[in-house]
Amino acid sequence: MNLHYQQPLYRPPSEGNNLIIQATLGCSFNRCSFCSMYRSKNYQAREIDAVKADIQRAARQWPHAHRVFLADGDALTLATKHLLQILDELQQALPKLARVSCYATPANLLRKTESELRQLREQKLSLVYLGIESGSNRILKKITKGASQKGIAEALIKADQCGLKVSGTVILGLGGQQFWQEHIDGTLELLNQAPISYLSTLQLYLEAQQEAEFLAKFGEKFVTSNDDSILNELARLVAGIEPPKSIIFRSNHASNALALAGNLPKDKDQLLLQIEQAQSGSRTLRPDYLRGL
Repeated sequence: MNLHYQQPLYRPPSEGNNLIIQATLGCSFNRCSFCSMYRSKNYQAREIDAVKADIQRAARQWPHAHRVFLADGDALTLATKHLLQILDELQQALPKLARVSCYATPANLLRKTESELRQLREQKLSLVYLGIESGSNRILKKITKGASQKGIAEALIKADQCGLKVSGTVILGLGGQQFWQEHIDGTLELLNQAPISYLSTLQLYLEAQQEAEFLAKFGEKFVTSNDDSILNELARLVAGIEPPKSIIFRSNHASNALALAGNLPKDKDQLLLQIEQAQSGSRTLRPDYLRGL
């Protein structure tokens, strides 16, 4: 496809086979200490005419596309009127369109009114990807997430009430060895009060250019978690989840030492058994050289 993306371009793993349209460039927040994804870009909303031209170009080459991901970092930060124009153009150009998705932040969701979110949902923006990272207020502050447990919970509840599905991510190892229990317990407090449709884990992986900033903002010595510690975190997370509604759970991102898949809480015992097998050495972990973002 001859769409000319401004690099770097990122998308969730599950969007790999779907059409990607750049609605924004970069990330409007761009201060999370662990994330280097958009540090080379200055955030801007792309001109609506340029976005529409991309949509028309894509539609000529892929007229049967049925799922679209709006890049870059947080398209939901766009004004609702702007987003609705994009969604309308997509529906006119792609007759088989079934779903549009994008990244979101808790602040994006909280800034939109319920009426605005429902309008977007009616126009097929039905899934948002949200980096929860942690439910611990201490850890959220240390990584300069720009969000609190309370704010994230309110955003998740609001999205659910407006009919939006949320795919959230939690980063194992984010609290280091000294704060791992607080990191997981705070995350459980959050997940057990706020509904979410999908949950994935990542493992902390710092790009070389990001490590110094992460360590400086952490505010004290950071002791990196080894595989044993990560498996303990994963076991504590899975064991403690009692969510308001069923969650489709995955830890199959390439950064994870152990790939898991199931529904929570239904498959909790099966998932815990697989973790126990990994801890005992009877289940093989992903080799280091195959891990990464």
